Amino acid sequence: MSLFENTLKQINEAAEIMNLEEDILTILSHPKRIIQVSLPIRMDDGKVKVFDGFRVQHNDVAGPFKGGIRYHQQVDMEEVKALATWMTMKCSVVGIPLGGGKGGIIVDPKTLSTRELEQLTRRYINRVQHNIGPDMDVPAPDVNTNGQIMAWMTDEYMKLGNINRRGVVTGKPLECGGSEGRAAATSQGGSIVWEEIAKEKGIKPGETRVVIQGFGNAGSHMARIMGEQGYKIVGVSDSKGGVYCEEGLDAPCVLKCKVEKGTVIECESQCGSCKQITNEELITADCDILVLAALENQVTEENAANVKAKYIIELANGPVTPEADKILEKNDVLVIPDILANAGGVTVSYFELVQNEAGYYWSADKVQRRLKPIMIKAYQRVSEMMQEYKCSMRQAAFISAMDRLSVMLKTRGFE
Repeated sequence: MSLFENTLKQINEAAEIMNLEEDILTILSHPKRIIQVSLPIRMDDGKVKVFDGFRVQHNDVAGPFKGGIRYHQQVDMEEVKALATWMTMKCSVVGIPLGGGKGGIIVDPKTLSTRELEQLTRRYINRVQHNIGPDMDVPAPDVNTNGQIMAWMTDEYMKLGNINRRGVVTGKPLECGGSEGRAAATSQGGSIVWEEIAKEKGIKPGETRVVIQGFGNAGSHMARIMGEQGYKIVGVSDSKGGVYCEEGLDAPCVLKCKVEKGTVIECESQCGSCKQITNEELITADCDILVLAALENQVTEENAANVKAKYIIELANGPVTPEADKILEKNDVLVIPDILANAGGVTVSYFELVQNEAGYYWSADKVQRRLKPIMIKAYQRVSEMMQEYKCSMRQAAFISAMDRLSVMLKTRGFE
């Protein structure tokens, strides 16, 4: 089953529970626009190589399409369609005036020189320039893309005649119109939601062990935040593997070590009494909370029954398959779904867009003060849906999102 088929399965389950009108379901099951482009680049060896790029614009009834661009060798159209659809739901869950979009280029950026990477980025913007913009579609960083790449995108878009439209992308460096607080926003939003759940369930940080799969931007910030709150971080991993430390590890030490050595597996003796562990082993390691901050399809029907955590926080998009969801629910594992748990990122991206359009920038403290009530309100609404419909938190999050979208579609008229 493709990632997009998984997404449709999630939508259909929630639609059936809430008795969503068939016309609304049909609209939300189809992207509004699909863009595919060829990107010829002259490589450093003088030869021309053509890369394939995508942009899927799912739904804009709430506002401009919004969503990241990932550079990865396994990007395909079905994946991008799924991610764009999740973005529509994510923006609706937190109630911000944006729709869902997503983009990608089939490339392993680690194989490119800086010049080649910049040329590829600029060529992509050149190809999609008429389909993006602050009032139409606003890309952002995703897997293997960062602030520097967003800066190149902004510059290229402005060179094409869109002077001072810095809001064309978000996730930019501060010097290029980025927002304070954006780097940690995804993790911060997930932490805010988790704090509400922890208070309800009486969970004590000092007695709670956390494993984090994926030690990139979101995962490393989550490790720092939860470590500062007193949680015991016992395991982390990146694409090359991980470390498990029964007595706990020093998250800032691991981050520093990874920057220096390129992977967390080189940090087993520096940041605690640790042992090397594979990503697969980390998912089923002994812990109370499993934070999934890597890629999609990490917990599947093959390994779900072996998950020992009682709580899963999805900072990545789609890390748990629908089949695994059923197994986890049967085993009383509470999954805080991606479209709620990682929505802090797109919320602060919305703040960045607002600041760009106003030409007025906020402090990091103001960003955090504005993020917290949005995330709490979104969680409370999802929690109410769980109670009303007697369903899982993922189903409740989709119901919350589609309820809002349904009202907007019917109010505006979609014929």
